[in-house]
Amino acid sequence: MPYPDFEELSMEFLGKTRTVYKAGEGPAIIVIHEVPGLYPAVADFGRKVVAQGFTVYMPSLLGTPGKDMSFPYSIRSIARACVMKEFTVWAKGKNSAVTQWLRALAEHAHKECGGDGVGAVGMCLTGGFALAMAVDPWMKAPVLSQPSLPFGVLPAQKRDLGIDRATLAAVQSRAENEGLCVMGLRFTNDRMVPTERFASLRRELGDNFLAIEIDSSKGNAHDIPRTAHSVLTHDLVPSEGHPTQEALNKVMEFFHSRLDGTSLETS
Repeated sequence: MPYPDFEELSMEFLGKTRTVYKAGEGPAIIVIHEVPGLYPAVADFGRKVVAQGFTVYMPSLLGTPGKDMSFPYSIRSIARACVMKEFTVWAKGKNSAVTQWLRALAEHAHKECGGDGVGAVGMCLTGGFALAMAVDPWMKAPVLSQPSLPFGVLPAQKRDLGIDRATLAAVQSRAENEGLCVMGLRFTNDRMVPTERFASLRRELGDNFLAIEIDSSKGNAHDIPRTAHSVLTHDLVPSEGHPTQEALNKVMEFFHSRLDGTSLETS
């Protein structure tokens, strides 16, 4: 078992069974791993969320849980996602089919854990999935960390949010009528997360989109490499005052403010 501090579960929704790792107590947070899979840095992020008083559910969608990140492993996982019907990696204005399963998981987690609602973090390939999940009333704290789909080759793809118009309209309605907020994170030089995508989120959600954009341009004050991509995992620098640590703190504060009404626990 790759993560003995998590309970390993087989969970079936909509006729599809996946392995989910669960730990903690309190309101539920769905942690959706990035490419290449549920590698150790993603689990470390999950542990940080658990330490804040939440129940974490980490579904395995690609790759081998516990396997370390490497370039060949990442390329294989991307290639796998490109041929899977559950992931929409190129098309504009379409939801990835796997988001239906994730919505069912979030509903189950809310019933199981209770509280005011649930949160979700998508990362990289799954970054926009939390936006698709925000159509449901129990989703109160969606976080889009480096949302990379659809892959931004053409201008229209760079602007696209990876969801269809009906989903976007439902999220906009919740933002206007319920005060739903969506948080997004990216490095400014990250070509996988175009500036145009965050501009679209600002245009569509207005002040209800909470953007965190970390300077990764050449010569930036914190020597963040221009290749930086994974804000909360691989490229996180756990040092007080570092922009990535501050971004992590803001994510935790977002969860607390939306799900339990408390402040960030720093002990």
